Amino acid sequence: METPTPYCTPSPSVSVRLGDAQQSVLPEEVSHKTEQALRDGKLLPVISLAREAAKPVSAKPLIIAVTGDSGNGMSSFINALRGVGHEEQASAPTGVVRTTQTPAGYSTPRFPDVELWDLPGLGVTSQSMESYVEEMRFSQYDFFIIIASEQFSTNHSKLAQTIQRMGKKFYVVWTKLDRDLSTSVLPEARLLQTIRENIQENLQKEGVQEAPIFLVCNFAPSSHDFPKLRDTLKKELPALRLSGPLEALVQLCEKVIGEEEAVLQERTKHEHFEDALGIRNADDLEEVLEAYRLRFGVDNESLHHVAQCLKKSIFEYQGVMKYPDLHTACSRNWKLKSMTCLLMRGLLGLSWYVPGMGAPVVAFFRRLQYRCILRLVVQDTKTIVRKILNDSIFPA
Repeated sequence: METPTPYCTPSPSVSVRLGDAQQSVLPEEVSHKTEQALRDGKLLPVISLAREAAKPVSAKPLIIAVTGDSGNGMSSFINALRGVGHEEQASAPTGVVRTTQTPAGYSTPRFPDVELWDLPGLGVTSQSMESYVEEMRFSQYDFFIIIASEQFSTNHSKLAQTIQRMGKKFYVVWTKLDRDLSTSVLPEARLLQTIRENIQENLQKEGVQEAPIFLVCNFAPSSHDFPKLRDTLKKELPALRLSGPLEALVQLCEKVIGEEEAVLQERTKHEHFEDALGIRNADDLEEVLEAYRLRFGVDNESLHHVAQCLKKSIFEYQGVMKYPDLHTACSRNWKLKSMTCLLMRGLLGLSWYVPGMGAPVVAFFRRLQYRCILRLVVQDTKTIVRKILNDSIFPA
């Protein structure tokens, strides 16, 4: 039997403890320096900044919210995961009526770096998803376990969608499997498959990415998917704990990269734009591509330094690029392909025979090519930056 920690038993102090939960907000200094590095086209400083953001989070417990519709067995699930009987003093209160009215926190020696928070079921304290998420302060949790039973409702799908939009991860746990098995006429294997397929279909309808699904019985924590759930949670704890700062950094970086793209797109309207990028031959699109890559810090030399710092091969970063050179870019992007084909070049050549049209037409068309190439480089930059952040926070 486990010994309860001071905040295991629900009390007025529990809601105070929640205020200490890790938030995904980055330290202001880290955010500022990361933005500046990206605007300067220097990805090397991002490595140390990512590690700096992850360091304080590594020392804190993972804050897991257990949520779902009221009556789905959330409190019973928490007791089963902790290995606590329902009659014990340290257990979460359970019953056939609503028993959880306010968020209550629990710990367990089985997961020493984890705090489990039993949230009131959706519909207990609010009438809409928006107000529920606000009242339960979803932003304060690192990870979510969505509990369902009997049916995977619209509420469950909306919860999953909301969590995904926050850039956070979740499991789906189907409880009361013993009841399903005792009442269904389907063979066990077929019933389990049907439940999983139903959950996946409902998540897909809301545009939610596939998530781990576990089918359990709260009163038989050694059967069905319960052992797999415990093992998976233990295995993924380091990644789950650091997913908050990782996603916050990814969102920040993508925002800054998008802003820099907008600035460069606007500048293509001005004369002598090529000079600002150091482009000597305005018609050499390969040179334009390399100039943009250099501007965002994803040129080969910069990637070589990044790979050295992370003790990786440069090919790991070059390999995630979708448009590493002009030939590949033209073959994979129909817009660029159409703008560089022989027919289009022939039409541009003919424009010079129309008085006053040659130079303006070519300049306009060149801007379209530049913008298209810029968009492709930005896509690759975002992919590379995500990998750099991931490799910085989760070194092999």
